[in-house]
Amino acid sequence: MQRHARIYVAGHRGMVGSALVRRLKQGGYENILTRSHAELDLLDRGAVLEFLREARPDYIFIAAAKVGGIQANDRQPADFLYQNLLIAAHLIHGAHLADVQRLMFLGSSCIYPRDCRQPIREDDLLTGLLERTNEAYAIAKIAGIKLCESYNRQHGRQYVSVMPTNLYGPNDHYDLENSHVVPALLRKAHEAKELRSPELVVWGTGRPRREFLYVDDLADACVHLMVRGYDGPLVNIGTGADVSIGELAEQVKQAVGCTSRIVFDTSKPDGTPRKLLDVSRLTGLGWQARTSLKEGLAATYASAPFRAREHFSTTSAFDREAP
Repeated sequence: MQRHARIYVAGHRGMVGSALVRRLKQGGYENILTRSHAELDLLDRGAVLEFLREARPDYIFIAAAKVGGIQANDRQPADFLYQNLLIAAHLIHGAHLADVQRLMFLGSSCIYPRDCRQPIREDDLLTGLLERTNEAYAIAKIAGIKLCESYNRQHGRQYVSVMPTNLYGPNDHYDLENSHVVPALLRKAHEAKELRSPELVVWGTGRPRREFLYVDDLADACVHLMVRGYDGPLVNIGTGADVSIGELAEQVKQAVGCTSRIVFDTSKPDGTPRKLLDVSRLTGLGWQARTSLKEGLAATYASAPFRAREHFSTTSAFDREAP
C-alpha cells in the first residue's frame, strides 16, 4: 500500500473509523478520503456510486455501520438489518463499479452462532443459530462478508473481511440506553464516584465472558493486513483472551478510581454466554494485540467526553457512523 495511495475510510467519525485514520496518518498515508454523513449518505445508492466513481480510491476500509448495544438491537431489528444491508451493498458494489481492487469490510464477532465452540474459528460461520438479540445486525454483516467473497469469485477482486471482537477506546458512545458494555460501565463508574454512590449496578449476572480489544490495536491489525497484501478468507481480530463481565467491572472500577460495591441486576439480559475468538490465523500473518485491558481502559477513561461535561449527552448511537 503505497504512501501516495488514495484511501477511503467509510465511517471516519466513529470509533473504528477515527482509529483507522489515526493509524494511517501515523504510517505516513496522507491521501485519506473521508465524507461525513452530511456530505455522503451511505443509504443513497446513487450518491455512493457517484462519489466512488469521482474519487477513484485505491483502497477502501468499510468501518461505517448502524450500531448499538443489546437493547438497541433488540428493539429496532428492522432498522439494523435494512440500514446495514444497504451500507454494505452500496459500498461493495460501488467499489466494483469504480474498479477498486482492494477493499476491507469490517464485520463483528456477533456473526458467529450463539452456542459456538470456544474459541471461535473463522470456519464456524453459519454452523448454528445466531444470538436472537442481535440477529438482524449479524445477518447484515454476514451478507457483507458473502458479498465480498462473491465479488472475489466472480470478478477477481481482493475484498477482504475481518471480524473484530468486542471493541472499546476513544470516540466510543456513552449513551446508557444504546452503548456497549465498556463505555456503559465507565460512565456508570464515573457517576458512582462523583455521586459517592455505595453501589455500581451492572447488567446481568456478571458471569458471561467476553474478549475486549482496544480500537487502536484493531486499526493497526487492519493496516497490517492491507499492507501485507492479504487477500484470503475472513480473519478474526482479537486478543485471544477473555474476562468475565464481573472481572471487567472490577477493572473499570480501578481505572476510574471508583470504590462503590458492584451489584448485579439479574433482571437484565446476559446475551451470549461466552465469546472468544480464535486468532491463530491472524497471529500466523504476523500480528498480535499490544494493549492490555488495564492500559486500554485507562486510556479510554482519560479520553471520555463526559469527564469534561456537567451534563451527559443523550445523542443516540444510531446516528453515528462507526461499528
